[in-house]
Amino acid sequence: MSTIFDCSDESQLLAGMRHARQAIGRGELIVMPTDTVYGVAADAFSPAAVQRLLEAKGRGRDQPPPVLIGTKETLAALAESVPEPVQHLIDAFWPGGLTIVLPAQPSLVWDLGETLGTVAVRMPEGRVALELLAETGPLAVSSANLTGRAAAIAAPDAEKMLGDSVAVYLDGGLSKDGVASTIIDATSLVRHSDDTVPAKVRVLRDGAVSRDQLREVLGDLLATEEEHEHDHSHEHGHTHEQDGDS
Repeated sequence: MSTIFDCSDESQLLAGMRHARQAIGRGELIVMPTDTVYGVAADAFSPAAVQRLLEAKGRGRDQPPPVLIGTKETLAALAESVPEPVQHLIDAFWPGGLTIVLPAQPSLVWDLGETLGTVAVRMPEGRVALELLAETGPLAVSSANLTGRAAAIAAPDAEKMLGDSVAVYLDGGLSKDGVASTIIDATSLVRHSDDTVPAKVRVLRDGAVSRDQLREVLGDLLATEEEHEHDHSHEHGHTHEQDGDS
């Protein structure tokens, strides 16, 4: 039986955070508020927990979940490298609604699904999310909904869809704006083998951070929609827009 905790009540918040932390430690799922939409979360380093997350959503291994982190510095431990333009994006938009796909650190012992050697990472805003991440470490987090359904912007919406597959629901009220994060693919800035085609950052899903905002930071490094259409060499499991990853 899952439990809902009202995070606007300080005593329930403390109890909810404790129960959520314990559930993550047991390899169970929790639902948490983020600054975009509600997310269903699992220990990123527990393959069984990640598989449980995919099954709860009705999702295959070809749609691996992104990873939420509690500090900007954690990205360096998860990604093979952090190119300077990506660091500029982090400085501009983290914590916030930008998910960045990079080649994963080869030494990591985890299994998020068929990631093609990449990882999608975001640092969210919000007290509940950041305090939880500070205690649990990186969490695999996907939007709290069944695949093909709209992402939950309130905890009761998530519970209706996910039910007892989730151990703990942290209710932080309505999502601030209910818009999922923008997802960008920056892998070519790290692994670029074709000198005839310039390395570009590609938008995989439009969301909370606009293309104009990205272009202010990246300039010509941001691929145009026309360039993106002509290059599918970085297809990635995190591109499935209809699932609304948080």
